[in-house]
Amino acid sequence: MGGLGGPNLAKMMEQMQKKLVEDAQKMQETLDTSRFEASAGGAVKATVNGHGELIAIVISPDALEPSAAEDVQDMIISAVNEAQGKASEVRETEQKKLMPANIPGLPGLF
Repeated sequence: MGGLGGPNLAKMMEQMQKKLVEDAQKMQETLDTSRFEASAGGAVKATVNGHGELIAIVISPDALEPSAAEDVQDMIISAVNEAQGKASEVRETEQKKLMPANIPGLPGLF
């Protein structure tokens, strides 16, 4: 008798687990190599990877005047936060793709 019992269920679960692991590895590779940039005030640019880790800051020489220090600090925070937000959105989208959507009795986890 076929169906979802016994060896058939075990094989199906093993295949699903293998695919989930492969997809998770691909997602990690994508996040490792992804870059998200944001700028603030046209004077500061922040770059983060797909994990939201800051990997670069570029500051325009015009913004380096002593009287502009506080403004530059605010722009850095703004640019970093925006770039991290972009990375977070992509990371969440990719994680949702890993979750089985149409398995009876298994609701989505996100």
